[in-house]
Amino acid sequence: MAGDGKVDVIKIETVYDGYCRVERLRLRHRLFAGGMSAEIDREVVRRGNAVAVLPYDPVRDEVVLIEQFRIGPYVRGDTPWLYETVAGIVEDGEENEAVARREAREEAGVELGELVPVASYYASPGTMTEYIHIYCARVDAARAGGIHGLAGEGEDIRVIALPFAEALATLKDGRIESGHTLIALQWLALNHNDLRQRWNA
Repeated sequence: MAGDGKVDVIKIETVYDGYCRVERLRLRHRLFAGGMSAEIDREVVRRGNAVAVLPYDPVRDEVVLIEQFRIGPYVRGDTPWLYETVAGIVEDGEENEAVARREAREEAGVELGELVPVASYYASPGTMTEYIHIYCARVDAARAGGIHGLAGEGEDIRVIALPFAEALATLKDGRIESGHTLIALQWLALNHNDLRQRWNA
């Protein structure tokens, strides 16, 4: 496979193709000091774009989080139930905001109002292609609660509406261990007053 002068890909092979697709690449890349590196092997988990959304109620001053089982922390030996924002994978032909609204209905049983972009970033660029778009969305948190998720996808999701101050406390004391949730809550902490004034105007 021809490179662009910065990366020469010599070989690609599929190692596994299931819930995720894992590929092994043999390549050389440009060096900062000039020239090209020796051939190296790297495995990559291929995943598409994802969307995460933090529903926020400016009237009640509450955020909506979900709690669900996650295999990564379990295998690592940690508590596998994490507090997170609503999130989902973007399928072919879907728009990010449409995914945010769909996932909010499926995972939290809420309808989203205006969405505000927060950040876009690589989840784990050393091993994954996944690129995440985060939003904060206006919501009526009075409607949030209960158990949600799609049984066909093995989802068992508990919905929690937290006062903004309590959500910040979970951030400060280390109870939030999911990257996109950390970013979303930190963004809301920085923009809380402006966003609340805007949505309550």
